[in-house]
Amino acid sequence: MSTLQFKSNIKCSGCANTVKPFLDKVDGVTDWSVDFASQDKLLIVQTTSATEEEITSAVESAGYHLTKK
Repeated sequence: MSTLQFKSNIKCSGCANTVKPFLDKVDGVTDWSVDFASQDKLLIVQTTSATEEEITSAVESAGYHLTKK
């Protein structure tokens, strides 16, 4: 299992709820969270096989943006 971190523009729990169905569909993602207290609003993803591109694509489909940390 690996942990990937991304800077995001996911600013609140409502935003995270919008992203949830998109990230939950990505094969290999076992858990994820957003650190709302961090300046970069870090998206932290636990994965067994999902790639950075798959995660970024899922979040962008929800209308948000990621930058690899």
